[in-house]
Amino acid sequence: MMNTLSYSHGVSTTPLRGETIGQSLRNTVEKHGAREALVMVTQNYRATYQELWEQVEQVAKSLLAYGIQKGDRVGIWSPNRYEWVLVQFATARVGAILVNINPAYKTQDLQYALRQSQIKLLIAAPNFRHTNYVEMLDQVRPHCEYPEQTVILERDWEAFLRAGHSIRTADLEEREQTLQFDDPINIQYTSGTTGFPKGATLSHHNILNNGFFIGQILRYTEQDKVCIPVPFYHCFGMVIGNLACITHGACMVITGESFDPEVVMQTVQDEKCTSLYGVPTMFIAELDHPGFHKYDFSTLRTGVMAGSNCPIDTMKKVQQKMNMREVTVCYGMTETSPVSLQSRTDDPLEKRVATVGTVHPHLEVKIVDPETDQVVPRGQRGELCTRGYSVMLGYWDMPEATARAIRNGWMHTGDLAVMDEEGYVQIVGRIKDLIIRGGENIAPREIEEFLMTHRAIVDVQVIGVPDAKYGEEVMAWVKLRDGHSPLPEEIREYCKGKIATFKIPKYWKFVDEFPMTVTGKVRQIEMREISAKELGL
Repeated sequence: MMNTLSYSHGVSTTPLRGETIGQSLRNTVEKHGAREALVMVTQNYRATYQELWEQVEQVAKSLLAYGIQKGDRVGIWSPNRYEWVLVQFATARVGAILVNINPAYKTQDLQYALRQSQIKLLIAAPNFRHTNYVEMLDQVRPHCEYPEQTVILERDWEAFLRAGHSIRTADLEEREQTLQFDDPINIQYTSGTTGFPKGATLSHHNILNNGFFIGQILRYTEQDKVCIPVPFYHCFGMVIGNLACITHGACMVITGESFDPEVVMQTVQDEKCTSLYGVPTMFIAELDHPGFHKYDFSTLRTGVMAGSNCPIDTMKKVQQKMNMREVTVCYGMTETSPVSLQSRTDDPLEKRVATVGTVHPHLEVKIVDPETDQVVPRGQRGELCTRGYSVMLGYWDMPEATARAIRNGWMHTGDLAVMDEEGYVQIVGRIKDLIIRGGENIAPREIEEFLMTHRAIVDVQVIGVPDAKYGEEVMAWVKLRDGHSPLPEEIREYCKGKIATFKIPKYWKFVDEFPMTVTGKVRQIEMREISAKELGL
């Protein structure tokens, strides 16, 4: 008898939605216009669906007034704010491609994203944490012809909105008539294993349907209020968060510009949230907070934990102490809009912790031998691949990289996985040499190339080492030029302001040689073992 193969198809009686994001929002406004749609706690902002629609329309008209054509790239460089959400839906309504720029980006990352996607208009916060965005843009401008126009939120937002008064509603509706649900609508930069990030290009159809089916699995209705402390520049915030809400008439509740465990818990209590999102480290920070016992979690029912592996003890506490009995785990990647596997609200606890659930509706997953591309029997490890409506259109302006990633319609994830007899999938490792730190994908090659610009460094290897808080931390093994002996503090200082803070190595090891295989390849597994032992990890 043949072994069952590691293949699964998400059979569904619920059809895919053949509409644009603008049409979907319009339908929800018609049904639930008087219900609360968006709350932003630290900006003291609230809007019903009807008010949200009107504000999105004003931003959409302003985009037209600024000369934005269908297919033009509009960048957003900002932490979580209500304006982010308005821009997300307004760009969709005019057919512009929203380019999400990571709020942690420094000058090198920013310049790359602006130029690679040729951003026509950049909407940016004035600053975030200790970073002055306006100063950084001034530093980039002499070296980069993009963006052509800039709107700084505090400084220019009102003038930007006034510009839209010259546009008639009929002009906006005329543009909307030209839009198709397969049009590209979003570019998100994702770290690959080689060199610079690649811009995963997603359509209305990709992300709208993914948000809708996530909401279906979480059993969302217009009664739900979803607490979203995860960033919008990731799919976690803008798809699993915003699009799962608007496709079900639920309320998006934003806690603040960045994650603060106490603000999240206070918000859940004050807003009577029914669902809460986070990566495992966020839930750990909430559970371990000294004031945890003061807050009321009785309204919580469900939520999403994603981004990295969830410790079983954390999942148990989230279910018992935070009342999230129907919490689910999602697995995905930006290139698949993002979710392709999800545990269900009634799955047994061990399945919710040991696996990332089963295939999503209307999608296919298979596990293949990375060498031969042959589907392996269930129970055997191999590379996880996804096919279906969620697979991106491609990497922006990178046809070769797209062809390597998507073969015969299958997105090759680079993750090693095992499928059990019931179709549950467990992620067991990575083919790709990515470091995943607190849900952030970090490409070692990108950091290595930057560190090589330091005059004292002759060679460098960047690896991930275990970390209790973030899952992994960044470590650099460094070979120095003769006569040079900079301290880690000096190199760290050199990195500041040039690469994102989360990419700066936490640990440094100065060596004369790297461990090598007989064929001359660096033995990174051995480096990780040595480092973990020396650091006592």
